[in-house]
Amino acid sequence: MLDPGRFRLLTFDCYGTLIDWERGIAEALVPVARSHGIEADRETLLRHFAAVEHRVQSGPFLRYRDVLRTTLEGLGERLSFTPTSDEKDNFAASVADWPAFGDSGAALRRLKTKYQLAIVSNIDDDLLESSAEKLGVDFDWVVTAEQVGSYKPAPAHFHEILSRFGGPKEQVLHVAQSLFHDVAPARALGFTTLWINRRVGRSGSGATPAADVQPHAEVPDMASAADLLLGP
Repeated sequence: MLDPGRFRLLTFDCYGTLIDWERGIAEALVPVARSHGIEADRETLLRHFAAVEHRVQSGPFLRYRDVLRTTLEGLGERLSFTPTSDEKDNFAASVADWPAFGDSGAALRRLKTKYQLAIVSNIDDDLLESSAEKLGVDFDWVVTAEQVGSYKPAPAHFHEILSRFGGPKEQVLHVAQSLFHDVAPARALGFTTLWINRRVGRSGSGATPAADVQPHAEVPDMASAADLLLGP
């Protein structure tokens, strides 16, 4: 069981944890697939997205807009269609339209009364700005892939936030939805982890690759995370 009193800083993955990226990705991908005669369901598209995005992020560093463009090209190769230039640009820009989960803002504002808050995200600075506006809270620190030049599960985000925080990792709780991108590397580096299992009740790992790792604690949403750390 977590001891909420020993943490000073809560670090959050943004997309999947605070922002509903699976909904945003699916709403952007389904019309593209259909325009090319592909009738794939949401979960199929998310599974393909997870595999291709990780492959792209594992190569030479690209800004996330270009990761999304290249990922759509890779999806086209898998599903036998060729996306247009406009479709790739629109998919890359769709991040600005990805909605926040309904409980994210209120939970963050509650947590801000006790803890310092940070985002550690696989994103570009400008794309994160549009998403952060939906959350309605000022974060003490923001670490992006653009700033560190790599994508989680690589460890640079975690090293950077620990440097900015200046305290020991024992005072940091990493809160995230992706076992693959966040919980596994954070645990390997010695951080305590809280899994926001946004896919509870659904099979598969959605828009992220699967990972065999045990978080220190698990809740289904951010409202439950706030209750756990602050009391209901």
